Amino acid sequence: MNKKLIEKLQENFADQTELSPKQVIAAGADVGMTPGEVYKELNEFPKIRRGIYDMAGVMVPFKTSQKTAPVKNIGVSSVSNNEVFVPERDKTFVQWGNFSDVFKIIKSQMFYPTFITGLSGNGKTFMVEQACAKANREYVRVQISPETDEDDLMGGFRLLNGETVFQKGPVLKAMEAGAILLIDEIDRGTNKIMCLQGVLEGKPVLVKKTGEVVTPKEGFNVLATANTKGKGSDDGRFTAATILDEAFLERFTITVEQSYPAPAVEKKIIAKHMEKFEKIDNEFNDLLVGWADTIRKTFEDGGVDEIISTRRLCHIVQTFSIFGKRDKAIALCVNRFDNDTKEAFLDLYTKVDATVSGVGEYPNDTSTSEFDVPYAEYKI
Repeated sequence: MNKKLIEKLQENFADQTELSPKQVIAAGADVGMTPGEVYKELNEFPKIRRGIYDMAGVMVPFKTSQKTAPVKNIGVSSVSNNEVFVPERDKTFVQWGNFSDVFKIIKSQMFYPTFITGLSGNGKTFMVEQACAKANREYVRVQISPETDEDDLMGGFRLLNGETVFQKGPVLKAMEAGAILLIDEIDRGTNKIMCLQGVLEGKPVLVKKTGEVVTPKEGFNVLATANTKGKGSDDGRFTAATILDEAFLERFTITVEQSYPAPAVEKKIIAKHMEKFEKIDNEFNDLLVGWADTIRKTFEDGGVDEIISTRRLCHIVQTFSIFGKRDKAIALCVNRFDNDTKEAFLDLYTKVDATVSGVGEYPNDTSTSEFDVPYAEYKI
């Protein structure tokens, strides 16, 4: 909102937050604004009832009494821009599936809100990050939870060096920088994230707490990831997923459906992780991918209730690099599932890997080494 108009309103109506258009137009005339210009500013505020607008977002009452100390000006500060950066390219990343489309969207510099949905662990967030890295675009990642509110996203008042300042949140920082705003796990949010509705239109946003209007810089865009399509989880696998408002979802231009990679692609991903952890085993790579693919097909047919994600295969590779045993790596990484599911997964792997006779005797390893010496036997 016009700064001079705000100051005039605060001066004329120090103890009021509900004003009529006539009052605001009169204040606007005092600072050289036309009625049309005032009405344009006024439409940014909620209408309480006929002819009355709620101006609480900009009305800070002046204390005129001599007995009362003057109110300190409230500053506006971004404090730190560490949240905005160009991500580094990751050597383990493999371009596949929807990557080329996401890259084109990011490279275009257009405002084109994109909703990316898919099961957990299939690389949705990683894909957006690496598309930004390849395009050399700054991005801001915001992790959504049921507790996320407007203060977390848009910003709020903070105490800095003994003074109260308004610290801009990651959303405003992304807008001002013309960066990519990645809203991760957007379907974990409540109705408190409805404050993003205006942001998803790509238009200037009024910061209600300060009266400042933030205009998105060219290149600003919003991409969101979710395990659902914003309609909740029918099978109960994502219990924290909420039902998002239809008007909110409608502001996303397109929805991208991300599946798990094809076996040939997944082998490349696993091979790169084996290189990263310096534990290359091509046979183990083939077996892992085939095992995971079989489980996924069984899941689709309703034979099992869980799935092995690409992320979990990468966890197995990392664990294999530590312990050096295929069976132990798999056993430790499927321990998170319930007993029936775990045993089914382990049993299936023993059928495809001839080098493994039985899996599941871990993590209690009774082998000894030179380090397994009782503390009392050490000489100091």
